[in-house]
Amino acid sequence: MTKLVIQIPCFNEEETLLTTLKSLPETVDGISEIEVLVIDDGSKDNSAQIAEKWGAKVLEIKPNKGLANAFRSGLQECLKMGADIIVNTDADNQYDASCMEDLIKPVLSGEADIVVGARDISSIKEFSFVKKLLQKLGSAVLRLLSSTKVQDAPSGFRAFSKDAALKLNVFDNYTYTMETLLQAGAKGLKVVSVPVRVNPQLRKSKLVKNIFSYVVKSMKTTLRMFIVYRPFRFFIAFSLVTALFGLFLVGRFLYYYLLGQGNGHIQSLIFAAVFLISAIQLAIVAVIGDLLSINRKLLEDIQTRVRNFELKK
Repeated sequence: MTKLVIQIPCFNEEETLLTTLKSLPETVDGISEIEVLVIDDGSKDNSAQIAEKWGAKVLEIKPNKGLANAFRSGLQECLKMGADIIVNTDADNQYDASCMEDLIKPVLSGEADIVVGARDISSIKEFSFVKKLLQKLGSAVLRLLSSTKVQDAPSGFRAFSKDAALKLNVFDNYTYTMETLLQAGAKGLKVVSVPVRVNPQLRKSKLVKNIFSYVVKSMKTTLRMFIVYRPFRFFIAFSLVTALFGLFLVGRFLYYYLLGQGNGHIQSLIFAAVFLISAIQLAIVAVIGDLLSINRKLLEDIQTRVRNFELKK
């Protein structure tokens, strides 16, 4: 018996929500039960009423707290509903729901903990050239930082195993897409991508109102989460770069000193000392950060056990 819960974060989606709900599959191979959860994130329209009338369970959040919070709250509610697999999709019917079976196959077979639906970015007519370029660049950066092979990092069409949902924590208030991938890589969760189709756009993105703003916020989230989950790698990289600058300046001074011109280059030694001391301090921060990261992992393990215990009550 495998239960699938499809969660749909929703904010003022009365024009597109019913279309999204009607497109959801009634049966999926390998799934014995399907439920739908609509997370109504402080909508001021009739989104919640539409969802209830259709037959979905509605989790109401008031006031509006943003997509990341809705996603986080949805995962916890799905677990309480007894989900073995959770699929997250958007309320604007962006993703072709007929691809859901392909999305959950790797989770059902045990090949993956998280499956990300990879759109063919190049073929999406509504995306500008700049947006397509940034999407591909962002995914490449996330692959490098998260040590995963995800093809479409911003995609919200995802499947999660119960174990993955128990282990994930979303701290950001803007979006969950980047953060969950970085966490997955750090926690050893297996992430795979499967190609999915998209539907014609019914409305403009509410999350990406301005490309520049989206890029800045995404970079901020990615950097923050990388520091949280890879502190040693982050600070030791800066330490090594700073040390190289310091050693270069030492070498520069020695070069001129051997030529008999050392008196005019004392400033090189002063700056070298500053760089080398900074490098040592950054290395110490890297070690401390790594120790804190180990402590965080232990606390998260306890958190997962507590969540499991609460679900079994």
